[in-house]
Amino acid sequence: MEHRYVGASGLLVSELCLGSMTFGGEADEAASRLLLDRYVDAGGNFIDTADVYGGGASEEIIGRWLAARARDELVIATKCFWPTGGGPNDHGAGRKHIIAAVHASLRRLGTDYIDLYQVHAFDESTPLEETLSTLDGLVRAGTVRHLGVSNYAGWQLQKTVDVARHRGWEPFVALQPLYNLIDRDVEHELVPVCRNEGVGMIPWAPLRGGWLTGKYRRGMTSAPPDTRWEADKQPWLGNWRNSVDERTWSVTDALLAVADEVGRNPAQVALRWLMQRPGVTAPIIGARTVDQLAVNLGASGWSLTDKHMESLTVAGDRRPLPYPHGYLAKSPRRRP
Repeated sequence: MEHRYVGASGLLVSELCLGSMTFGGEADEAASRLLLDRYVDAGGNFIDTADVYGGGASEEIIGRWLAARARDELVIATKCFWPTGGGPNDHGAGRKHIIAAVHASLRRLGTDYIDLYQVHAFDESTPLEETLSTLDGLVRAGTVRHLGVSNYAGWQLQKTVDVARHRGWEPFVALQPLYNLIDRDVEHELVPVCRNEGVGMIPWAPLRGGWLTGKYRRGMTSAPPDTRWEADKQPWLGNWRNSVDERTWSVTDALLAVADEVGRNPAQVALRWLMQRPGVTAPIIGARTVDQLAVNLGASGWSLTDKHMESLTVAGDRRPLPYPHGYLAKSPRRRP
């Protein structure tokens, strides 16, 4: 597996990141450990979790597994923001919660530092300077190595970058956004900010909750049984009724056609497309079983041609572009 720098930092991570949202839930501890072992055996070094995954069980499982591994050979990322217990300060990005959350994550992970610490969502109720100065202090203390954010709007990310730069605080090097062949709104604002400011993207839901695995075909009137889209089990991605339209099926058709042409699993093609998009560091792959993980890991070690990249990209392009992007696209002063 190849390695890439996270944004403008000197941190090298594998081109596929292992997500652990299933740990302690859909995957019990034995299954989770097996997934971690197989991922590392394949050359992976980048593991993403959060303090709310499995109510903290995900971090605990990783911590017990990590105890028998060479800690410095791995890059562990976690996040804070959402409530994990009770009390008025048990959420958000205020100083009290961040400090409590990072120490709780350190205990669960059984480590004395976190490689990439991310704010899980933007906190409109806390002064940004409070959040950023607190995170800067964690880096200076050696508790955290690098900083990132997740689920930010374009202006929120740009303001975060600008305030940190103005104050001389630790820069943010990673953004964890929703991004895949179908969900491409990040391309309007967030991708340009990331590319301009040296922020690497670590997309979540790169297979759109299983939609881009080949299980879904034009003509279906409902989701296949025992899938996450059945009975609207995808609260963060929408529901079947709001997700099925001509653009969705056009992307699905193109994905299946390219997969057939290159002789690859559709999931591998969908991941490979994302891995070759500008600004992307490493998509986060999730799995419940070793077989699912093996398919996803097959996205490494090969490339899509420009022709296939264009075919997939055009199928999901939004037309017309929302204002002002459509207007600006006509400017004679745009850089190629």
